[in-house]
Amino acid sequence: MEWTPPNPVNIIARLFRSAAGGRVHEPGDVPARRTRPASESSVTVIDLPQARRLAFGVVLGQAAVTIVAAGLAWAVCGGRPAFSALLGGGIGTVASLVMVLVAFGGRSADARAALGAFYRGEVLKLVVVIGLFVVAFKAMKVAPLAMFAAFTATLFVYWIALSAALWPGGRARNEKLAEPAPPAKAGVANTVRDRAS
Repeated sequence: MEWTPPNPVNIIARLFRSAAGGRVHEPGDVPARRTRPASESSVTVIDLPQARRLAFGVVLGQAAVTIVAAGLAWAVCGGRPAFSALLGGGIGTVASLVMVLVAFGGRSADARAALGAFYRGEVLKLVVVIGLFVVAFKAMKVAPLAMFAAFTATLFVYWIALSAALWPGGRARNEKLAEPAPPAKAGVANTVRDRAS
């Protein structure tokens, strides 16, 4: 079985169309995962409530990893590295929470508006990360290695949760879709119509 990485734009659009009760597939969409011949495709879909739970679960997982990282840093290195790990993990957790609140805060069933909310959330997440790191380095004495290690650990939580949700047998469901018919050529239809008249 051949596995190709999912296209995030199509996944987000399908997620919101599915939640709104609309069609899950439109002509021109690239299937997220192919498991059948080109005539039949399979697409990975996550319902909106399930995606919200997954997103908030990622934030809770990041908070737990932050506490574990700070505890390990305190046990191995002492107070300042533990505080730095708490700051680094906290920065990653707060930024993800901001992104989730912006991305899932609206009730729009429009796929384009939902995708725009995801982009705004991601940009705001980057701004929060940069701003909080600047504040942490300017205002406090931190151990950079412990801080960046905990921040990186929070990023791994996101990737592990995403791969668990999209992996075959994960929480996402697969839907069988037929390939769209190729569009008719405009010149051919006009030529036939002109000959008939």
